[in-house]
Amino acid sequence: MLTFTALGPFHAWSDGVPLDLGGQRQRAVLARLLVAGGRAVPVHTLIDELWPGDPPAQALSTIQGYVSRLRRALEPGRAPREEAEVLVSAAPGYALRAATEQVDSWRFESLVKTEGPPPQVWAAMESALGLWRGPALAEFAELTWAATEAGRLEELRLIAVERRADAGLTLGRATSLVADLEAHASAHPLREEAWRLLALALYRMGRQGDALAALRRARAVWRDELGLDLSAGLRRLEADMLAQRLEEPPPPPSTTPAPAAAGERVLRVLVADDQALVRAGLRAMLDSEDGVALAGEAANGEEAIAGVREHRPDVVLLDIQMPHLDGLAAARRILAGERPPKVVMMTTFGSDENLYAALRAGVSGFVLKTSAPEQFLAAIRAAAVGDALIDPAVTTRLISAFAGRTDPASPPALAGLSDARLDVLKLVARGLTNRQIGQTLALPEEEVSVLVKSLLDHLGLFDRAQLVMAAYESGLVTPGDKGHFSSL
Repeated sequence: MLTFTALGPFHAWSDGVPLDLGGQRQRAVLARLLVAGGRAVPVHTLIDELWPGDPPAQALSTIQGYVSRLRRALEPGRAPREEAEVLVSAAPGYALRAATEQVDSWRFESLVKTEGPPPQVWAAMESALGLWRGPALAEFAELTWAATEAGRLEELRLIAVERRADAGLTLGRATSLVADLEAHASAHPLREEAWRLLALALYRMGRQGDALAALRRARAVWRDELGLDLSAGLRRLEADMLAQRLEEPPPPPSTTPAPAAAGERVLRVLVADDQALVRAGLRAMLDSEDGVALAGEAANGEEAIAGVREHRPDVVLLDIQMPHLDGLAAARRILAGERPPKVVMMTTFGSDENLYAALRAGVSGFVLKTSAPEQFLAAIRAAAVGDALIDPAVTTRLISAFAGRTDPASPPALAGLSDARLDVLKLVARGLTNRQIGQTLALPEEEVSVLVKSLLDHLGLFDRAQLVMAAYESGLVTPGDKGHFSSL
């Protein structure tokens, strides 16, 4: 899979292997398009921003040469006259086409905007901050556009630090947060939120004197640097501490699943991952969501199989790479059992061969471990009703690697299918749900469900994910195909 990293040294990667992006100015072209967030950047803007005030006479042809070489690096298998799919021409210039999950800074910004209950915010901010490997775009710091974007991303990073701490205080984690907040306030002494969180964490540890001392330090810095007293919010916090009027923090969320609404079925989920931190994050997510409940946990493939037998979950969230017995082997054994649960694979990026084999085995989709909680919940609910949710970043990569592969176990040619069913199959292959397919084709959702079931019966398949592979293996859909539907 092609990925880009800007939160630290700037690189493009192909399945974890760094690509040669050429010299500094050629790399800057790609970095500038990344900063544009998928929007087109006019050629004249690239010229002005790469050679501020003094562009060479041949700047246009130089930019065109940079783009040509970058395209070869990013898509080495592209035929000479084939249109680029990553670094594309977009009048009046160029644009970078990538999914949010492929670009660390885009993914980071999406995570920082996560809303929800404290466990969800905590997990999202942890993931966001984990993407940072150093100052953003540091190698282009002399260029105004890069410095501006680096400043914007750094501000978002500080917000993520503070949102994480705020959620942590609500969850009763003041003790573990104090050291980080002390460093944060010292490094950014003019940030009101940094001092508020530090003082509150100290107070909730029972260190009222230290909490008040932190606010006195803030007052001294603000007077020296700005000639101002504390803000009204910090003065009010100080007064409340002195008067001991601060409310006690709410208790941590109960690990007992919330009762489902009348008539609503609670989906029981078994979580299997060898990393305790991942399991804890998923446990917190399930505990905070109505209609789902944790059925059990497993730290390896053998435990996952035993957990399925013991707990009989509706859905298994299964890491594809685990010790003792990997996720692929575990998924095959689970799905081969009597009345098996649905299986959703979790992956950091994993092996293409394993991901492809898991799809053929009948798993109900993939979710990247860096996904937001709502993506996990959507995958769980989709699997439970016989649908499938496959992360677009994973789908794109698999299709690019395996489209057109012949497989003796693949279904026969699609001859005999009506245009209506072929249109539905194309849309299933693009990852649309029944509701989205109905909206696209102006059909009732119930009719789409019937058509999907008839496709499964006709092709001898039992899972929607296998329909995706059938569409690509048969050549009905090809990589990059946006679909042309007879009923549109």
